[in-house]
Amino acid sequence: MTKQVQQLDRVIIRFAGDSGDGMQLTGDRFTQETAAFGNDLSTLPNFPAEIRAPAGTLPGVSSFQLHFADHDILTPGDAPNVLVAMNPAALKANIGDLPRGADLIVNTDEFTKRALAKVGYAGNPVEDGSLSEYHVHALPLTSMTVTALADFDLSKKDAERAKNMFALGLLSWLYHRPTEGTIAFLEKKFGKKPEIMKANIAAFQAGWSFGETTEAFSVSYEIKPAEQKPGLYRNITGNVALSYGLVAAGVQSGLPIYLGSYPITPASDILHELSKHKRFGVRTFQAEDEIAAVGAALGASFGGSLGVTTTSGPGLALKSETIGLAVATELPLLVIDVQRAGPSTGLPTKTEQADLLQAMHGRNGEAPVPVIAPQSPSDCFDAALEAARIAVEYRTPVILLSDGYLANGSEPWQLPDVNALPKIEPGFAQADQEDFQPFKRDPETLARPWAIPGTPGLEHRIGGLEKADGSGNISYDPSNHDRMVRLRQAKVDGIANNIAPLAVDDPSGEAKVLVLGWGGTYGAISAAVRRIRKAGNNVAQAHLRHLNPFPANIAEVLRSYDKVILPEINLGQLALLLRGRYLVDVISYNQVRGLPFKAEELAGVIQDVIDSE
Repeated sequence: MTKQVQQLDRVIIRFAGDSGDGMQLTGDRFTQETAAFGNDLSTLPNFPAEIRAPAGTLPGVSSFQLHFADHDILTPGDAPNVLVAMNPAALKANIGDLPRGADLIVNTDEFTKRALAKVGYAGNPVEDGSLSEYHVHALPLTSMTVTALADFDLSKKDAERAKNMFALGLLSWLYHRPTEGTIAFLEKKFGKKPEIMKANIAAFQAGWSFGETTEAFSVSYEIKPAEQKPGLYRNITGNVALSYGLVAAGVQSGLPIYLGSYPITPASDILHELSKHKRFGVRTFQAEDEIAAVGAALGASFGGSLGVTTTSGPGLALKSETIGLAVATELPLLVIDVQRAGPSTGLPTKTEQADLLQAMHGRNGEAPVPVIAPQSPSDCFDAALEAARIAVEYRTPVILLSDGYLANGSEPWQLPDVNALPKIEPGFAQADQEDFQPFKRDPETLARPWAIPGTPGLEHRIGGLEKADGSGNISYDPSNHDRMVRLRQAKVDGIANNIAPLAVDDPSGEAKVLVLGWGGTYGAISAAVRRIRKAGNNVAQAHLRHLNPFPANIAEVLRSYDKVILPEINLGQLALLLRGRYLVDVISYNQVRGLPFKAEELAGVIQDVIDSE
């Protein structure tokens, strides 16, 4: 039969099931094909902390949301237009986000009495009319997959595992996604298991064919490619972009990159990715703990490499003493903190912005450290380069605050012109200097010389004990300590003279309300501001990359508006800093749900503030 093709400008799809149902793989494959097709996109993976969470339970639900469009988009979307629920738990955990009229694809094979009772359903919602406000497609996905694979030498259990590929094939047909990339992926992934490879491909193709032939779907949808600036693009996650930024920093500085790391969610992917790039002079070391990892990285910087360590909030706490040592020795060190929900172990796979105060003040003594935060997955590349530049040129540890949403989320990234990337100058001290002074400072940056151990004439000692200004001799003199503390602070403060001023987006020039943000809230804030302006209201927006020091013009910006709204996924940490330093009573809007903000809720907050003017 002839089926109608309907044009859409955007759609939000969420795949949901048990953590063993392959929802992350399914979502990732759909994303890769969408990126190849040329749509703009943004993703939100959401999965349990356990490797194999309890099957059929609410805590065990894993989901992957993808927002793709024929125009520029900023977030993974507030609510899905399509929900694929592989079992009752997936339905119950996600149905609250589904708007009226949305499409609901349900795997009815899993809606047994036992499975329904496990999550508190008294009856079957697919049959009792409770889902009447949605367009429900009740499909036996599991048994259809098993039937499609009947000719393969597989057990029933192994055949059932391919149901995610059947679902992927169906959704690929429904939204006109390319298929070649997924088939090539399966051929590579299961190349050593030919029967499994052929079965997964067959399940994928069976899902596509079902969509093509069934009367359950009379309409398929087409979302045209987005208009992008000319160039070469790829889909990229925040952790991969950050890794590439570190590789680029090594090339642009001429320094070997040394990563000392201890695996921790959600930062481990950076270790995995950097381990692939030895040809660029990258060396990776998986240490026995967080303290050993940062110690090895600092030792590498002492030896003339660019030391990097990656972690999340709990690991940052353990690294604090060595970061303080890096402040005292004034050596470059990159500390990557991919923030997650805490305290303690907290919610390891959920996002948060609550490590800011720890990054700013979580060391003993006066130990100032520059702090930088990327705003999107692809921006992690540029933020890593900027952090490396500051660390090398100012001889200081730098903390880069990413977060779980940025780390695992993805978006299209235009590959940069490598010839246009900024050069980073290490400026090593030269050999055979007379009367070498290891703490004689550059008059512009206040950075001390970076002297490689073993270089003739540059013999010196550094360490955690206070040093005399200039000579580097151990000093307990009170006046010298006061001077050294102030010099280290002045060095960090002076970075404000070498970073871009805070840019404000205020098209009308008549806005009285400014929405300020930092880190991964950029997309949701920007989408909310678009909504407010589309409704005819004036509102300004600014987003901070440099959190220590702040841009030189931040006080002027804050005082240029009657009201400043500051959304944060914490209880107001940046708001506390701004109030204390600039005496501006910013309006905090805070949530700590382990999830990014929704644009709709932020738009409501902004509108309420505008209406109260």
